[in-house]
Amino acid sequence: MRFVTHSADETEALGERLAKTLHGGEIIAFTGDLGAGKTAFTRGLARGLGIPMRVTSPTYTIVNEYTGGRLPLFHFDMYRLGSSDELFDIGWEDYLQRGGVCAVEWSENVADAMQGAISVRIGRDSDEQRTITIEGGGLDANSGI
Repeated sequence: MRFVTHSADETEALGERLAKTLHGGEIIAFTGDLGAGKTAFTRGLARGLGIPMRVTSPTYTIVNEYTGGRLPLFHFDMYRLGSSDELFDIGWEDYLQRGGVCAVEWSENVADAMQGAISVRIGRDSDEQRTITIEGGGLDANSGI
C-alpha cells in the first residue's frame, strides 16, 4: 500500500490508522533517511494505541517503552547498532514476548531480526511531502489503513 502525506500531522494520522489494525506482537520495521518522519509515524502509532505519553526519538537510549494504552509500544532506534547480535544482547526476544508493538527505526541495521515485520518505508519527496509504503505482516488493501 502506498500513501502520500503532506505534513507531519498527516504522517502521524497514517500511523494512527495502522495502529488501529494491530493486535499485539507486531514488528513495524521502518526505513527512511534522517528526518523522513519515522518518529512522527510512531507518534501516530502511540495515539492509535491509546498511549497518553509523549513520544520522542530513542536515539541515545536505544529503546523507549510506552504503556497505558490498548497495547504497549516499544520504540527502538537501531542507528547505533552494528548487528542484530547487539539487538539480541539488549533483550529483543523479551520485548517480542511481551505482546506489544515493536516499532524499529533503522531496521535495515538489524534486517535479519525483522522476519515477518510490517515494512514502513518513508521517502522524503520534499520538505513536507512523504511517500510511505506499507507492506508485509499479513496486511493488504483490505486491512483498513
